Amino acid sequence: MRENNTKILTTSALLAAVVYIATYIGTALPFSGYAHLGDAAVFLSGLILGPHYGMLAAAIGSAMADGLKSYVIYIPATMILKGLMAYMIGKVRDKGTKTIVVTMVAAGLIMVAGYYGYEILIYRNIFAPMANIPWNIIQFVIGMVVALILIKPLSRFRV
Repeated sequence: MRENNTKILTTSALLAAVVYIATYIGTALPFSGYAHLGDAAVFLSGLILGPHYGMLAAAIGSAMADGLKSYVIYIPATMILKGLMAYMIGKVRDKGTKTIVVTMVAAGLIMVAGYYGYEILIYRNIFAPMANIPWNIIQFVIGMVVALILIKPLSRFRV
Protein backbone atom coordinates (compact mmCIF):
# COMPACT_ATOMS: atom_id res chain seq x y z
CA MET A 1 0.00 0.00 0.00
CA ARG A 2 2.77 2.44 0.91
CA GLU A 3 4.58 1.87 -2.39
CA ASN A 4 1.39 2.70 -4.31
CA ASN A 5 0.90 5.92 -2.29
CA THR A 6 4.51 6.85 -2.93
CA LYS A 7 4.08 6.23 -6.67
CA ILE A 8 0.89 8.32 -6.80
CA LEU A 9 2.46 11.18 -4.86
CA THR A 10 5.67 11.11 -6.90
CA THR A 11 3.84 10.93 -10.21
CA SER A 12 1.50 13.74 -9.14
CA ALA A 13 4.42 15.99 -8.19
CA LEU A 14 6.21 15.16 -11.42
CA LEU A 15 3.13 15.98 -13.50
CA ALA A 16 2.58 19.24 -11.59
CA ALA A 17 6.15 20.14 -12.58
CA VAL A 18 5.50 19.13 -16.20
CA VAL A 19 2.33 21.25 -16.27
CA TYR A 20 4.30 24.16 -14.81
CA ILE A 21 7.12 23.88 -17.36
CA ALA A 22 4.80 23.35 -20.34
CA THR A 23 2.74 26.37 -19.25
CA TYR A 24 5.66 28.60 -18.27
CA ILE A 25 7.50 28.14 -21.55
CA GLY A 26 5.27 30.10 -23.86
CA THR A 27 5.00 33.23 -25.87
CA ALA A 28 3.10 36.39 -24.95
CA LEU A 29 -0.08 37.09 -26.86
CA PRO A 30 -0.82 40.53 -28.33
CA PHE A 31 -3.70 41.33 -25.96
CA SER A 32 -3.16 39.44 -22.70
CA GLY A 33 -1.94 36.08 -21.49
CA TYR A 34 0.39 33.78 -23.33
CA ALA A 35 0.28 30.75 -25.64
CA HIS A 36 1.81 27.52 -24.36
CA LEU A 37 1.57 23.71 -24.37
CA GLY A 38 0.31 23.57 -20.80
CA ASP A 39 -3.11 22.29 -21.88
CA ALA A 40 -1.47 19.15 -23.26
CA ALA A 41 0.11 18.55 -19.85
CA VAL A 42 -3.21 19.32 -18.13
CA PHE A 43 -4.97 16.70 -20.26
CA LEU A 44 -2.15 14.21 -19.65
CA SER A 45 -2.43 14.80 -15.90
CA GLY A 46 -6.05 13.66 -15.96
CA LEU A 47 -5.31 10.73 -18.25
CA ILE A 48 -2.35 9.49 -16.21
CA LEU A 49 -3.42 10.33 -12.65
CA GLY A 50 -7.19 10.12 -12.85
CA PRO A 51 -9.64 12.82 -11.78
CA HIS A 52 -8.53 13.79 -8.28
CA TYR A 53 -4.74 13.73 -8.44
CA GLY A 54 -4.85 14.94 -12.05
CA MET A 55 -6.93 17.91 -10.97
CA LEU A 56 -4.43 18.79 -8.23
CA ALA A 57 -1.39 18.45 -10.50
CA ALA A 58 -3.00 20.55 -13.23
CA ALA A 59 -4.27 23.25 -10.86
CA ILE A 60 -1.01 23.59 -8.94
CA GLY A 61 1.31 23.47 -11.96
CA SER A 62 -0.76 25.96 -13.97
CA ALA A 63 -1.20 28.36 -11.07
CA MET A 64 2.53 28.30 -10.32
CA ALA A 65 3.26 29.22 -13.94
CA ASP A 66 0.79 32.11 -13.84
CA GLY A 67 2.26 33.37 -10.59
CA LEU A 68 5.85 33.15 -11.73
CA LYS A 69 5.06 34.72 -15.10
CA SER A 70 3.45 37.71 -13.35
CA TYR A 71 -0.12 36.80 -14.30
CA VAL A 72 -1.07 36.62 -10.63
CA ILE A 73 -4.54 37.99 -11.26
CA TYR A 74 -5.33 34.82 -13.28
CA ILE A 75 -4.38 32.33 -10.55
CA PRO A 76 -7.91 31.79 -9.14
CA ALA A 77 -9.43 31.20 -12.59
CA THR A 78 -6.51 29.06 -13.70
CA MET A 79 -6.67 26.80 -10.66
CA ILE A 80 -10.38 26.20 -11.15
CA LEU A 81 -10.43 25.90 -14.94
CA LYS A 82 -7.28 23.82 -15.45
CA GLY A 83 -8.16 21.64 -12.48
CA LEU A 84 -11.63 21.09 -13.93
CA MET A 85 -10.18 20.18 -17.33
CA ALA A 86 -7.97 17.49 -15.80
CA TYR A 87 -10.81 16.27 -13.57
CA MET A 88 -13.16 15.87 -16.53
CA ILE A 89 -10.60 13.94 -18.55
CA GLY A 90 -9.65 11.82 -15.57
CA LYS A 91 -13.28 10.77 -15.13
CA VAL A 92 -13.43 9.32 -18.67
CA ARG A 93 -9.86 8.06 -19.05
CA ASP A 94 -10.99 4.42 -19.15
CA LYS A 95 -13.65 5.06 -21.78
CA GLY A 96 -12.97 4.90 -25.51
CA THR A 97 -10.94 7.40 -27.49
CA LYS A 98 -14.11 8.99 -28.89
CA THR A 99 -15.41 9.74 -25.37
CA ILE A 100 -12.03 11.13 -24.36
CA VAL A 101 -11.90 13.43 -27.41
CA VAL A 102 -15.48 14.67 -26.86
CA THR A 103 -14.66 15.33 -23.19
CA MET A 104 -11.47 17.17 -24.15
CA VAL A 105 -13.46 19.42 -26.47
CA ALA A 106 -16.08 20.05 -23.76
CA ALA A 107 -13.38 20.76 -21.16
CA GLY A 108 -11.60 23.10 -23.55
CA LEU A 109 -14.78 25.01 -24.33
CA ILE A 110 -15.55 25.34 -20.62
CA MET A 111 -12.03 26.72 -20.13
CA VAL A 112 -12.53 29.23 -22.97
CA ALA A 113 -15.89 30.35 -21.56
CA GLY A 114 -14.47 30.47 -18.03
CA TYR A 115 -11.57 32.70 -18.96
CA TYR A 116 -13.89 34.90 -21.00
CA GLY A 117 -16.17 35.35 -17.99
CA TYR A 118 -13.23 35.96 -15.67
CA GLU A 119 -11.75 38.55 -18.03
CA ILE A 120 -15.11 40.35 -18.18
CA LEU A 121 -14.75 40.81 -14.42
CA ILE A 122 -11.14 41.97 -14.75
CA TYR A 123 -11.63 44.35 -17.68
CA ARG A 124 -15.21 45.35 -16.80
CA ASN A 125 -15.94 45.07 -20.48
CA ILE A 126 -17.66 42.30 -22.45
CA PHE A 127 -15.89 43.06 -25.73
CA ALA A 128 -12.20 43.30 -24.77
CA PRO A 129 -11.89 39.64 -23.67
CA MET A 130 -13.32 38.43 -26.99
CA ALA A 131 -9.88 38.96 -28.54
CA ASN A 132 -8.52 36.06 -26.46
CA ILE A 133 -11.19 33.52 -27.43
CA PRO A 134 -9.54 32.36 -30.70
CA TRP A 135 -6.15 32.04 -28.98
CA ASN A 136 -7.63 29.98 -26.15
CA ILE A 137 -9.38 27.69 -28.65
CA ILE A 138 -6.22 27.19 -30.70
CA GLN A 139 -4.25 26.50 -27.52
CA PHE A 140 -6.57 23.81 -26.19
CA VAL A 141 -6.94 22.15 -29.62
CA ILE A 142 -3.16 21.92 -29.97
CA GLY A 143 -2.97 20.65 -26.38
CA MET A 144 -5.59 18.04 -27.22
CA VAL A 145 -3.67 16.79 -30.25
CA VAL A 146 -0.37 16.65 -28.35
CA ALA A 147 -1.97 14.82 -25.42
CA LEU A 148 -3.62 12.26 -27.73
CA ILE A 149 -0.27 11.61 -29.41
CA LEU A 150 1.61 11.28 -26.11
CA ILE A 151 -0.88 9.27 -24.05
CA LYS A 152 -0.07 5.92 -25.65
CA PRO A 153 3.69 6.02 -24.94
CA LEU A 154 3.04 7.52 -21.49
CA SER A 155 0.25 5.11 -20.54
CA ARG A 156 2.68 2.86 -18.66
CA PHE A 157 2.96 5.61 -16.02
CA ARG A 158 -0.77 5.52 -15.22
CA VAL A 159 -1.62 5.24 -11.56
